[in-house]
Amino acid sequence: MYLCAYHKILYLSFMSDIILNDHVSFEDFKNQNGITYWWASDLMTMLGYKDMVSFNKPIERALKACLTLNIPHYENFIAQQHEVNGEQINDYKLTRFACYLTVMNADPKKEAVAAAQVYFAEQTRKFEVYIQSTDQIERLLIRDEIKEGNKSLMSAANAAGVQDFAKFNNAGYMGLYNMHNYKLAQKRNVETKDLMEHMGRTELAANLFRITQTEERIKNFNISGQVNLEQTHYNVGSEVRKIVIQNTGKSPESLPVERKLPEVQKELKKGAKLMAKEDKPAKERKG
Repeated sequence: MYLCAYHKILYLSFMSDIILNDHVSFEDFKNQNGITYWWASDLMTMLGYKDMVSFNKPIERALKACLTLNIPHYENFIAQQHEVNGEQINDYKLTRFACYLTVMNADPKKEAVAAAQVYFAEQTRKFEVYIQSTDQIERLLIRDEIKEGNKSLMSAANAAGVQDFAKFNNAGYMGLYNMHNYKLAQKRNVETKDLMEHMGRTELAANLFRITQTEERIKNFNISGQVNLEQTHYNVGSEVRKIVIQNTGKSPESLPVERKLPEVQKELKKGAKLMAKEDKPAKERKG
């Protein structure tokens, strides 16, 4: 049963914890017009955000996650003008999967967001998505940033006269882990090329910081030459190591090995397909 316009506005005005209500659920706010969708402005109010400006941050991160997963964002986040309380606003039509990604990227300190994340974690099991924590999506986003960061760092190192990229790269690992990357891979029983695919959110963030700060130091202090570049990378890695130990009580090499990121990606992509199928008209679903 769908809510009429009056009750919808009334309910959204007084309740931001929709997911916790026994009689009105997330499903009651879906719209159907060729596709099944939810207005971002409705989801915004459900999650306790005041306006679309503040809600843009989780939407943008959800869009980025969609791109990282190689899922067509324009099919899941449809930008459209929408009249709300007599005012035209920039809004989005969100698919079920887009709602899921947005909720998982929203601020968990908000009570309604925390409740919605629990709701989606439970609901998505039927779509074979078993990601119980926002950390998994965050891992994907940070890993993507690391790929871009590494390209930028290697470009800066190349311009500064690096001759041996492998040695330069391993200098950073030595600083952060007190061991070469292949030794870290042996310790964790993973392939060297897959090291970062098994890192958790905290460890990935530490590596992203190592990469970006090394590039900054090379550029800002005009560091050049193989030996100096290696030393710089080592020094930054060593500084980041101290921060990790101070904040986690563990050395970086002792941080937990996590589920391989390509498996997380595969699960999310499969879930997106199943969610899309769920919201198709019955006759299309059969086909």
